[in-house]
Amino acid sequence: MLSLTEPSALAPCPTPFNLAAHVLARAADLPDKLALEILRADGDERWTYAQLDRAVRGIAGGLLAHGLVPGDRILLRLGNSVEFPLAFLGAVAAGLLPVACPAGLSAVEVTNMVAQLRPALIIAAPGISLPDATIPVMSSNALMALSDTAPVPYQMGDPHRPAYLIYTSGTSGTPRAVVHAHRAIWARRMMVGGWHGICEADRVLHAGAFNWTFTLGTGLFDPWAAGATALVPEAGGVPGDLPALLRRAQITVFAAAPAVYRQLLKHYTALPLPKLRHGLAAGEKLPDVTRKTWETATGTPIHEAFGLSECSTFLSSSPTKPAPQGATGYAQPGRRIAVLGEGGQPVARGESGSLAIHRSDPGLFLGYFAAAEETKQRFFGDWFQTGDTVRMADDGAIHYLGRDDDMMNAGGFRVSPLEVEAALGSCPEVGDIAVVELRRDAEVSFIAAIYTGPVTPAALAAHAATCLARYKQPREFLRADQLPLNVNGKINRRALREKWETNN
Repeated sequence: MLSLTEPSALAPCPTPFNLAAHVLARAADLPDKLALEILRADGDERWTYAQLDRAVRGIAGGLLAHGLVPGDRILLRLGNSVEFPLAFLGAVAAGLLPVACPAGLSAVEVTNMVAQLRPALIIAAPGISLPDATIPVMSSNALMALSDTAPVPYQMGDPHRPAYLIYTSGTSGTPRAVVHAHRAIWARRMMVGGWHGICEADRVLHAGAFNWTFTLGTGLFDPWAAGATALVPEAGGVPGDLPALLRRAQITVFAAAPAVYRQLLKHYTALPLPKLRHGLAAGEKLPDVTRKTWETATGTPIHEAFGLSECSTFLSSSPTKPAPQGATGYAQPGRRIAVLGEGGQPVARGESGSLAIHRSDPGLFLGYFAAAEETKQRFFGDWFQTGDTVRMADDGAIHYLGRDDDMMNAGGFRVSPLEVEAALGSCPEVGDIAVVELRRDAEVSFIAAIYTGPVTPAALAAHAATCLARYKQPREFLRADQLPLNVNGKINRRALREKWETNN
């Protein structure tokens, strides 16, 4: 059997269509229901569905009155506050194109970004870096004042037209703007049964920042489309006593990056959360030990999902179809994916290959901004190549092996860093761990394990010998005070290689 899925039929996206109108469609029948709660130490901030809908359409009208025209790009330099989703949805409602990017970018990075992007407006909160460029800037306070503008109808149109842009670092490390269509939100309907199972009765808390697409989609837009209540911690990140917060807010679904789960489980061995149905994880591979420890501490599962900036999440475990041991999950119902070999043809199930998504997927991006040739290079015929190595089991479960550019070579064998990390992660006192291939010179490279715990290199090497084939065992064990992370909380393997290759 080939590593290929033939999806069940998904109803086509309606036309005319608007992403923001779809997200807030439940405001018509749930006007007084709590839609958003930002949890603050000095008092929570609450928004009903009617208030959100009124503010979004008011901002849409205010932006158009400001002189912007549909198709204009707006760079959002906003933090973890309600201004971010209001600006994003308000722009989309008006037919404008919001551009999401991390708040922590430096002025130099943002300057390089706008040189390519040429936005018509920047909406910025105090204290967030701005580019060295002559582009009009609207303050977050001025944005909120627009919410009192006379609301305008949602601008409906072709669901395939551009709706928003997000920035991704890409495999080269150079940020690129990814252009998504309005239909991208329609594709998220496949995640309901295929991953998170969010329904109207849920109270969903996401521990990430608003300007991360995982938070924006799973933490806000999916709950709102379902008529649920979305909750987010106040600016500044996750509060120290997260378990107490989860209990106080009566959270039923918790979403976070694996790093948040790991940090939480360092301090708690038991987490009684009587309202919690399950956790959701995405952003990087969830270690099996983290999953098992969470299940022991809470009595609830974590359902992992895999996605990318170009297509959000499309592989996942779910309450109705949990992932087998060691697997990420299954293609969500309606997704057409394949595992391709070197010739661009699906490999047999059980063989490793390159994960690809069919271009017909409604969640797939329109392309990289002003980079038609680079967009074309990511496709092999009708298949978008994700740049990830996976294996599809006989039952369709996907086992993630790593990024193509993170895969290591050991004596001619391709080795996944995630496999080695999972094995070494069970060693007592290892702390956080990352495995990379380091180059000693132009001809010689070796596998190295970099860890933060008090375990000795000798003890870690002995542990590796008990659970890994010799060619998979690291040649060197290096201790660091902490592992570098990128803005989304993932291990920055490029930074590790650059640091330790210099030191060696």
